[in-house]
Amino acid sequence: MKKALAVLLAGALMGALAASYAKLPAPPPKTEAQKKADADKEAATKAKDAADLAKAQDRAVANYKHNMAGKGGK
Repeated sequence: MKKALAVLLAGALMGALAASYAKLPAPPPKTEAQKKADADKEAATKAKDAADLAKAQDRAVANYKHNMAGKGGK
């Protein structure tokens, strides 16, 4: 019984090892519509990131000015 279990376990490990080296097929090429949608999505993401950065910078400047006014600077 133990021998059969050991052989079965070894076979399962060898199968798992072989499966880990398997390659997936290449994805199909993107159509022009998919490429345009990806470009639009990336542009929207860049615009949102730029707006978020500008908002954070404005908050940092306002915080700096508020703290400097309290200390009597500038």
